[in-house]
Amino acid sequence: MTRTLLTGNAAAAWGARLAGVDYVPAFPITPQTEIIETLAGWIDSGDMRGRLVTLESEHSMITAAGGAAATGVRVFSATSSQGLLYAMEMLYTVAGWRAPFVLVNVSRGLASPITLESDHNDILAARDCGFLQIHCASCQEVLDSTLLAYRLAEDARVRLPVIVNLDGFYLSFTREPVEIPAAEPAAAFVGDFDPQNTRFRASTPESQAVAVLGGSPYSYFRYETHMAAQNGLLVYDELSAAFAEQFGRAYSAIEAYRCEDADIIFVMLGSFATKAQAAVDRLREAGHSIGLLRPRLLRPFPAEQFRSLLAGKAGVAVIDQNLSMGMGGVLHAELAGALYGYAQAPSRLLSFIGGLGGRDISLEEFYRIAEVTRKAVDEQCTPPPRLLYTEQDLREMRKLQAVASVERDELNNSPHFSED
Repeated sequence: MTRTLLTGNAAAAWGARLAGVDYVPAFPITPQTEIIETLAGWIDSGDMRGRLVTLESEHSMITAAGGAAATGVRVFSATSSQGLLYAMEMLYTVAGWRAPFVLVNVSRGLASPITLESDHNDILAARDCGFLQIHCASCQEVLDSTLLAYRLAEDARVRLPVIVNLDGFYLSFTREPVEIPAAEPAAAFVGDFDPQNTRFRASTPESQAVAVLGGSPYSYFRYETHMAAQNGLLVYDELSAAFAEQFGRAYSAIEAYRCEDADIIFVMLGSFATKAQAAVDRLREAGHSIGLLRPRLLRPFPAEQFRSLLAGKAGVAVIDQNLSMGMGGVLHAELAGALYGYAQAPSRLLSFIGGLGGRDISLEEFYRIAEVTRKAVDEQCTPPPRLLYTEQDLREMRKLQAVASVERDELNNSPHFSED
């Protein structure tokens, strides 16, 4: 085992290399491109077996990935943001094929307007497609989760593709100390890919399914896929226990930080949860009973674990780094659905939306979230969802608007020339 500094992108590439992937269909997009460049370098130098092919789009990339996985090949690919949306049609298709492979998504905010910074609207747009989802908060988690994802995808009880998600820039280009497992133990953990009945041979072609189904058989197949995804909860727990035993690092479906004696809980996805963890420590020092829950596994949704961890708590503040237009925070809505009707549900469930387009969430804002949540518990009322946005943010926005207005006026008042 080697300990070295790696970016989140390099950690994802190492996960694919150690898993022994044989085929990498790819298309570059910021900030994911470094993953593909790293793999291409290893393959060209002979340090890694396999074949990398650049396709003309993400749609073609996922088509190729699903097709290869259906022939018994271990496949890896990666994308980000608009690329994930361009591939959306094929995400549903290859999940319906029950083609097990791993796709890394480097989260980046969606247009329009355009941003290169991170939020989770891209990955959460894919939550219903049939891919399972693992969300990471550190570069070490990226590498380890990629190994776990292959075991999860290829398990006979699941047989579905898996997305491993990391935050763009905050993880993709940030170097952290990462332990790289030795090749033999990693290969032993992942094991060989047994394609079972998902294979194809040109000499003996055999249809795997029919192209068009009526409502009754279609319903059956869709529900069967849903049940396979649900199996992922048990399978993931088994795999994370096996991983901890072999490598000494434990990855539960939901990470609980200082929650046992807490009466108010923050809930967050991804790398920004590390900021919440620091805020929890500061609030604890000030005498506040605060904890943090961070789901790693978002699909399938670990509803029972959430209920158990939140039983009897006074208040919960869900901090979403996404915005579903016209509805609000996605994680807040999913957690509200899981807790509805549960006798021991927390008395108050509050929604906060922040970190959009990579906007920072300061310690002071976490303190304010805790204060608002405590007040809601004491007064037995639930305030409407709040966007984390300060007066300073608004002043900066007004300055930008003023500059744009001046430039527009200057353009309108400039001389115009025309040809007679």
